[in-house]
Parts: sequence; structure tokens; C-alpha cells
Amino acid sequence: MAITDGFPTLTADRRRPHPTPPPRPPRFRALRVTEAVAAAVPELRHFARRAAQRWAVPEDASDTLVLVVSELVTNAVLHSGSADVTQLIVFDGVAVTVEVADSGRWLVRDANRRVTEDAGAEFGRGLDLVRACSSWFTIHPSAVGTKAVARISVRVSGAHR
Repeated sequence: MAITDGFPTLTADRRRPHPTPPPRPPRFRALRVTEAVAAAVPELRHFARRAAQRWAVPEDASDTLVLVVSELVTNAVLHSGSADVTQLIVFDGVAVTVEVADSGRWLVRDANRRVTEDAGAEFGRGLDLVRACSSWFTIHPSAVGTKAVARISVRVSGAHR
């Protein structure tokens, strides 16, 4: 005798419908490795701009991406002593994440270099600028190099290419 309560009876030979997962946002990646020389800064900045345009990233987020790339690559070129610099950009439909890595050594300063004489300087505030522009930012120094990762929130409307 079977007891029923109005629910359909499940049997081993009957397939259960599998719920369709929600569609995943598109995920785009762009990777570039270049020598850690002054020319790398505009090269990787233009590379980032072209990738953002291909992926239809809104202009404000694209401009922020280019600024962040410029600051992070400049730091790698000027301060790492690395022979090369790697840039990885990922767009997941919600944010653009940029990772700049080098194989140099992280230099810890003995003292805060912001002294009164530096107040009007046009340098020395790059990482503060990156922090201010990013929804999330971190630096991973290690014995094999330094990796800086910044995430820039994006408001997207329409389809991606």
C-alpha cells in the first residue's frame, strides 16, 4: 500500500529535470609580456585600451583601467629591477581586473618618503591613486617577483563583442 499526499511519486526509472543554471557572464582575457623598459608603459597602456574597446567596456571604466595600468607598469619598470613585465587583463562582465607582475625584488623603504619638499611633486603617489580608483587592490611581493592586482567595477549595458 502506498501513501500519497498529492506529490508525484518518484521512481528510479524516471529522470528528474535538471534546473538550468543561470547564464554565466562572458569572461574575456588579454595577456601581454614585454621588456621592463620605459617604452613598456605606453605599449601596455594602449594594449589595455584596445582590449577594453574590443570587449565594449564603458569609457569611464576603460579610462580608469588605462590609468591603473600606467601606474602599475611604471612602478614595475622604475622600481623592480626586473627584465620583463607581464600584464593580464580579465573582464567578467562585472569588473575589469588587471594584474601586473614582474620578476624583480620588492624594495621596502626605511622611512616614509613624503616629506614637506615632496608636497608638490608629480610622483610618488601612484599606488595611492590606484587604490583610490579601484574597488579592490593588493600587492603580492615575493622572492620571485611582485604582482599587483587591481579590480575596477564596471556598469555594462548591452552586449559584448
